[in-house]
Amino acid sequence: MPENTSATALPLLPALTAQAERLIELGVHTIAGLPAAEVRTFAAAAGTPAGHSALLAVHPDRAPASALAPLLHRDGRPGFVVTDMTDADLFSPLDTIELPDAPLYFLTGLDRGDRMANWSPDEALPALAAEARTPLLLTEGIHWVMQQPAALERNHCFMTIGSRLRKDNGALDARTPAIWISNGTGRDGRERRNAPKIGWCWAGNRHTWLGFASATDRRGQHL
Repeated sequence: MPENTSATALPLLPALTAQAERLIELGVHTIAGLPAAEVRTFAAAAGTPAGHSALLAVHPDRAPASALAPLLHRDGRPGFVVTDMTDADLFSPLDTIELPDAPLYFLTGLDRGDRMANWSPDEALPALAAEARTPLLLTEGIHWVMQQPAALERNHCFMTIGSRLRKDNGALDARTPAIWISNGTGRDGRERRNAPKIGWCWAGNRHTWLGFASATDRRGQHL
């Protein structure tokens, strides 16, 4: 597979307590049906050791992608789901991904996967598994951009191939979700230029501007 060594170094994420306040500010706790105090308590108990970066996430069953997407903003424009992905909330974790049985959890060791730009999802998934890394879910990718807008930049956007849609016969739908920046063309509309965009790509296709976001671990308890 082609190797892309060009990457942008991202700073550490804010402390989990700061991330909790961000979720509350945006009303994510209300979407999830969680008291603000519960979000704050979880984040404070988990903690973030010096030099360690973690992402606070709400279980996708509590806060689906379609509800979170409009909370993203870039250049004053809210995020959106593309018109031909009305089933975005039906994309669920791959069988190889086990989410914590809790409304709140966190991920460690986030990486945007810039080096895998111009790989296809079908190529990237086994490579991540071989590295003992887990691909991000669509909702987790949204949480990341929500907390760290710099994680989404032109020519360095990312796919979230941990989420896939299963057909009635059990086979995987060929679409794989991704988060990138709208050019304001086609059905997006000019008013959405530069807005965060939730869309999809075919599992066998390569894109030079899409990496593959992944993490080292998901936990529902303390770091």
